[in-house]
Amino acid sequence: MADDKGSSLVHLLVIVLSLTAFGFAIAAERRRSTGTLHDDNVTNRTYCVYTSDVATGYGVGAFLFLLSGEALLMGVTKCMCFGRPLAPGSNRAWAIIYFISSWLTFLVAEACVVAGAKQNAYHTKYRDMILAENFSCETLRKGVFVAGAVFIVATMILNVYFYMYFTKAATQPVHKTNRTSSNVGMAGYA
Repeated sequence: MADDKGSSLVHLLVIVLSLTAFGFAIAAERRRSTGTLHDDNVTNRTYCVYTSDVATGYGVGAFLFLLSGEALLMGVTKCMCFGRPLAPGSNRAWAIIYFISSWLTFLVAEACVVAGAKQNAYHTKYRDMILAENFSCETLRKGVFVAGAVFIVATMILNVYFYMYFTKAATQPVHKTNRTSSNVGMAGYA
């Protein structure tokens, strides 16, 4: 780590895992379930028939890949809580800012893909014909997985900057002040 930018392997793995999560989120958006109304003449009921439920699996895949990328980075940096302290200065300040920002975008991205996967898996089955005047099949709103994908990319960018500034602050030598006396000087009262 002579260049103070961190391990290229960690950068590469975080980017690849995040881009894979991004791909899964986009695939989940494109393959959302859609429902169509069908009438059952025998039981006089209206029900929904849904297309494939593959978007739920893609959403879970996006969740797992983003989680593994974040876990890798937090394991390497020891979550900024453990290990030797960072050198004071602008690198440490930027590392803290990017750390907090990446966690916020990570939580939003994970919430979007998990909520999208859960809502996509939810299907209404049967309703009586009496209640089916304005009946429509429940489906996931457009854009939930896209919002997750946007936050996944934001998390990836913030994680790369966090790791870069973290390694700069971790490899920077700590300058200690030389004090001639460790005592607090006291003046007499006049």
